[in-house]
Amino acid sequence: MKRLHVLLLCSVVSIDAFAPPPVKARLHTAPQLTRRRASESDEELALYGAGGVFASAVVLYSEFTLKTTGCGLPAGPFGAVGAIEGISYLAVIGIAGASLATKVKTGSGLKAGPGGLLGLAEGLAFTAIVVGLVVLA
Repeated sequence: MKRLHVLLLCSVVSIDAFAPPPVKARLHTAPQLTRRRASESDEELALYGAGGVFASAVVLYSEFTLKTTGCGLPAGPFGAVGAIEGISYLAVIGIAGASLATKVKTGSGLKAGPGGLLGLAEGLAFTAIVVGLVVLA
């Protein structure tokens, strides 16, 4: 008889061990309907501008090399020069695309940035695209 009580007691206690935790009422908050836009700091804009100017210079030099020799830049050691050239082409297209998207949304291009560096990168990117079209024509 004691065995039966012990088994019964163990089975009742062990049932609670496998029961799911009680559900608590959750308070739902209304989602925010407005979005806060992150703005870039001057350091980030300067970095984007410097990178854009460098990328545009690489693309313009690559286009000059293509026009004068018939080939683009050589691959270089471990393909590093070719990789920089390819990334620069992508960066120039990205800068021009960002500028056009900003122009459609706001009516003006990218911010000038500190010292006009980002504006310079934007202008050089469009120049590199136009020169590339002339070289390929």
